[in-house]
Amino acid sequence: MHSTMIVARLDESDLDTVAKLFADFDTGTELPHTMGTRRRQLFACEGLYFHIQDFESADGGRLIEQAKLDPRFVQIQQDLLPYITVFDPQTWRSPSDAMATRFYSWQAAV
Repeated sequence: MHSTMIVARLDESDLDTVAKLFADFDTGTELPHTMGTRRRQLFACEGLYFHIQDFESADGGRLIEQAKLDPRFVQIQQDLLPYITVFDPQTWRSPSDAMATRFYSWQAAV
């Protein structure tokens, strides 16, 4: 499984709205399945937003790039604009600038 994490800013009064936008997207379209998304988790802490997305394989990043042209992907991005802002507007150039870098991983043996 491959995971990505986006870090941004979010007013905690908007948590329910953002959760609903993603719930509608995840259950109302097949796009998450098309992108290979296995799980999406959203976290908030003191004005920060953490969006963790787990994919079936390492192709997740490539599949997201392909999905960016899909009108449903474009629409959810537009719907989220009033609620989620970039972490550092001075250095942000693209969504990849909001991706956290994994520097340690451990998994229990099954």
